[in-house]
Amino acid sequence: MTIAPEHRPLLTVHTHARGKRSPVTCRLKCNDACLHPAPNESANEYFKDVVSSVLSRRAMLGSLAVAAGAVVIGAQAVGAPTAAAATLPEGRFPGHGRGLAFGAIEPQHVDVDQLVVPEGYTWDPIIRWGDPILPGARTFDPNNQSPEQQAKQFGYNCDYLDILPFDAGDEHRGTRGLLVSNLEYTNASIMFPATEKYWETDAAGNVTGTKNAYARAIERAAHGMAVVEVRRQAPGKPWSYQRISPVNRRIHMDTEFVLDGPAAGTDLLKTAADPTGTRVLGTMNNCAGGTTPWGTVLSGEENFNGYFAAAGVNKTADARYGIPASSGYGWEADEPRFGGGAGYENEANRFGWIVELDPHDPSAPPVKHTAMGRFKHEGANVTLSRRGHAVAYMGDDQAFDYVYKFVSKDRVAKGSSRWARAHNKTLLSEGDLYVAKFTGDSPAAEIDGSGALPSDGAFDGTGEWLPLVLDGVSQVAGMSVEEVLVYTRLAADTVGATKMDRPEDVEISPVTGRIYVACTNNSGRTPGNGREGVTEPNPRDHKVQGGATVNGNRDGHVVEIIPTGDQTSTSFTWNLLLVAGDPAVDGTYFAGYPKDRVSPISCPDNLAFDAEGNLWISTDGQPSSSGIAKCDGLFKVPVAGRERGHVQQFLSVPAGAETCGPVIDSRDGMVYVNVQHPGEDGTFDAPQSLFPDYIAAGAPVEAGDFRGPRPTVVQVYRDGGRGNGHGNGRGNGNGRSDR
Repeated sequence: MTIAPEHRPLLTVHTHARGKRSPVTCRLKCNDACLHPAPNESANEYFKDVVSSVLSRRAMLGSLAVAAGAVVIGAQAVGAPTAAAATLPEGRFPGHGRGLAFGAIEPQHVDVDQLVVPEGYTWDPIIRWGDPILPGARTFDPNNQSPEQQAKQFGYNCDYLDILPFDAGDEHRGTRGLLVSNLEYTNASIMFPATEKYWETDAAGNVTGTKNAYARAIERAAHGMAVVEVRRQAPGKPWSYQRISPVNRRIHMDTEFVLDGPAAGTDLLKTAADPTGTRVLGTMNNCAGGTTPWGTVLSGEENFNGYFAAAGVNKTADARYGIPASSGYGWEADEPRFGGGAGYENEANRFGWIVELDPHDPSAPPVKHTAMGRFKHEGANVTLSRRGHAVAYMGDDQAFDYVYKFVSKDRVAKGSSRWARAHNKTLLSEGDLYVAKFTGDSPAAEIDGSGALPSDGAFDGTGEWLPLVLDGVSQVAGMSVEEVLVYTRLAADTVGATKMDRPEDVEISPVTGRIYVACTNNSGRTPGNGREGVTEPNPRDHKVQGGATVNGNRDGHVVEIIPTGDQTSTSFTWNLLLVAGDPAVDGTYFAGYPKDRVSPISCPDNLAFDAEGNLWISTDGQPSSSGIAKCDGLFKVPVAGRERGHVQQFLSVPAGAETCGPVIDSRDGMVYVNVQHPGEDGTFDAPQSLFPDYIAAGAPVEAGDFRGPRPTVVQVYRDGGRGNGHGNGRGNGNGRSDR
């Protein structure tokens, strides 16, 4: 049987999907956030895409500072099917600075179903969707999935990633590690075959487009997080995951979490199933995250709103968080808590938090920290102040929402003793919460809306962190502490924070302490929006490409924040490191680096740093960079010296996929990424990607493999890193232990 034509009536929303982004992903991942009006209706100022078409004085100076010279830039696709990436013209790139050395690859067309890496590198999977990791898990069989088996397997759509040293307190990855990954959301159409085992049937016995309770239970088991032991022969060589290990762990929708912090136990978090307001089952839509200085992992609950039906006690808050009238997953048919009925009006309030997980202690329950505020968390990244306070930076991933900072009340305990670890795991339970306000530094008359730079040659300025909670006391008029923390968006609206264009990952440079914010894009940023006139932080609301005017900030940008003094300071300066897009199009900017020498980049999402302080950017939904849509990828960008702004593409992910969770270990010569939603717009029977197993049509399928797309954790390493030489893209990550 085949799935009836009505299988995806709600997913074919082509009017709001941009570039390569599929309407399927828009619906499943973020509940069509771009299709609906932005839920932020406050009068606060916007932070529009900044820097425009005019070559600034800094760009000219940057071009003069670049050393002369030419190199041949080659690229090679490694994996199956074998193909070579096109070589960029000679002389386009002047050479690379410190850190991981590579030749930038040519951007790949949106239909290329390969993971392309630079010449001299190869790649392998470490672990894939469905690979077994717990006792009792059978070899993956895509035609016979069950909720029980999925709960024992690596879940779906991996996002945040890190590989930690196996022993708590170690500073370097050795030959044993702990792989930790978020598992964000599911796509039933490419997960399940079109049989009545997973789909409802009509009166004639035909399979419809409605998932049944069995499939929905598998989806709930595929969400969450995973901890998996990995091993390798030596640093610089590829890892293999361990199918059987006492530290392996799956977090899913039936896992119990602890709610802590000032809002825990209050009436806003109590339900019929949890009258204490301190326990909650599950975590969902876990996007990016961060690894703390004390060795735990933070995970951001992002687009939780799409899993609930609006029936809460605060309709204003439900609207502000975008909770719809009906959910996108249908879980309310199985568990009343998702429907918001009697006794469960507060269930949605128990999601949208920062989660902390201790990978080194499989018995420790994960914690949701209410002190850090509730919104659509992309993730959280922590640094330490001079006095040892934990300072976390966070983005609320929605158009016209905000950037936040949390400062712990207590200070970090040094060392890795049992007492120190226990103490440090409480640091995010109590502290001060802030939201950012940005101000330009040029006269209003110099911002004419054309994108012409003001007389000082830059769009930049100052900013302040506006307090929401200080010393346990609400700083928002008319709101209690628990209201500020549960309805953080409303609190930030009230104090006058600056609206941003989808602030996603926020990373801190390990070298300079500067903070970098990825603003992915905002198609709702259009001329004459009626909210406000142009300001220095908001000088552009369109671009001209190919002779046509395109409204909105389609390509995104990266903001650089420089604290005034310590990380706990409440003031800062800011500037734009990048304004992304096709370098040949007016309105792009690369920190003054010559635009004809950079790789095209669009829709920055996750950020990471290498040991030398270079910024690495992974993209999500990269639309048109050179007149045609390109696959998403991973890019290196130095942030200091002559190479500042020199964007260089390191890899390209397969058709339909997004690049997530980059980890750059330049000392080992290793790069890790999660490849999420490959082949996002296909079906089980007609896949649009064969990554990573690449089973040819008619070829036999080995046990544990799949002729279809599988979200996968990928490692990239130098060709000499593998002792036996292996570059077909399948590696050891097939569910078999190397013990």
